[in-house]
Amino acid sequence: MELMFIPSPSISHLIPMVELAKLLTERDDRLMNKIFIMKQPSDSKVSAYIESLNSSSISNRIQFIDRPSEDEPTISFDFFSFIESKKPQLKDVLSKLTLVESSSNTSRVAAVVLDMFCTPMIDVANEFGIPTYIYYTSGANFLGLIFHIQTLHDEHNQDIVAYKDSDTDLVVPSFVNKVPAKVFPYGLFDNSIFFINQVRRFKETKGIIINTFMELEPFAINSYFNAKTPLVYPVGPIMNLKGETHEIQEPQDGFDVMKWLDDQPLSSVVFLCFGSMGSFEKDQVKEIAYALEHSGCRFLWSLRKPPPSGGIASPSDYTNLEEILPQGFIERTQGIGKVIGWAPQVAILAHSAIGGFVSHCGWNSMLESLWFGVPIAAWPMYAEQQINAFEMVKELGLAVEVKMDYDNSKQIIVTAKEIERGIREVMDPDNEIRKNVKEIKEKSRKALRDGGSSHSSLDRLIADLMGNIAH
Repeated sequence: MELMFIPSPSISHLIPMVELAKLLTERDDRLMNKIFIMKQPSDSKVSAYIESLNSSSISNRIQFIDRPSEDEPTISFDFFSFIESKKPQLKDVLSKLTLVESSSNTSRVAAVVLDMFCTPMIDVANEFGIPTYIYYTSGANFLGLIFHIQTLHDEHNQDIVAYKDSDTDLVVPSFVNKVPAKVFPYGLFDNSIFFINQVRRFKETKGIIINTFMELEPFAINSYFNAKTPLVYPVGPIMNLKGETHEIQEPQDGFDVMKWLDDQPLSSVVFLCFGSMGSFEKDQVKEIAYALEHSGCRFLWSLRKPPPSGGIASPSDYTNLEEILPQGFIERTQGIGKVIGWAPQVAILAHSAIGGFVSHCGWNSMLESLWFGVPIAAWPMYAEQQINAFEMVKELGLAVEVKMDYDNSKQIIVTAKEIERGIREVMDPDNEIRKNVKEIKEKSRKALRDGGSSHSSLDRLIADLMGNIAH
């Protein structure tokens, strides 16, 4: 039985999709998985990642369909027009697959598993009568929020844009607490029709696979059981824990991060890292530096250089850290802290010296931090990260707040005082969140074991996929 996976054209969405394909392959040897690759113009990261997988021990039951891109590099990139433009390529691939299968009497494509942003491809799957599933790489809470916004719009004639920049708290079925409109992603206000259309298309699919687990988001997951939504399969946490990455880099100036951590006391270091797209301008960098220095905590800070404005590049490493940091900061913090560029996040979070994580609250980063039992200080920046931060701080008690409603597009400066308070809280050995995180660490592992909630959910998903072939 074959599954066709269609990730979004970005490395941050490709990696979770590959991990899901691996999980399904390991669970059931009847599954053959194909991954349809769409690459943005001039994106070398995706190619490097696929090449690294092909040269490793990835299962021969996972195959990448990587068509050459005819697109010329451009400064502006329209993500959704790009997805639409790849429909003919997918149609051609599925045509050839179904032709081969009908002539050889082999099992046909049982389902197309789509990244949450690839809903236009539902049209192609429908042409072939193939069921579709969404792989939702954010949390169940945020999925519940966008379902609610679509319901408000379509059934109650309410426009979410009315709440932009308001102090209103809203009742959302997937949240225990009322949700402040100020932690809604700005994209929900600026592109509300896109999210509403996206959710309408979600409802055309046969199921939604979510990278979460029942013990982490019980209220949100249970809110779907009586809702007008497709079946939901929480199968997480799905993470890349083996260190496979598209950004393996050499130690800077001979500095070995892991060796330095080996020399630090247990749970003594606060780790600051803001994701593959996270960076700050000079004024904000200085506030972080002052906060770290005044806190007196040991620290490991992944500091990235913002890309030139107007482009589509990612942050890069500084060649000279002294050009951005306060004068004398490196000398004054010598022995207790290190400032680095790109960081091997999973390896660092796994280290026993790490006692807290100042994070942008990307969903993958949240899952990794909880897996290793590291408390979080929430400093979201963009996308759905504000909602993730609200959930971790207010709903689940697994994080402290640095600035929950921060949005890097607003050019607000978070003060050293606010940052220092968050660092001190997350590193406090008596803070209640430390106990909560330790408990969820054990539950995250139990969920994946035989008989665990995610293990059982994956079994139900595979049974449903097999049923597609039977019918």
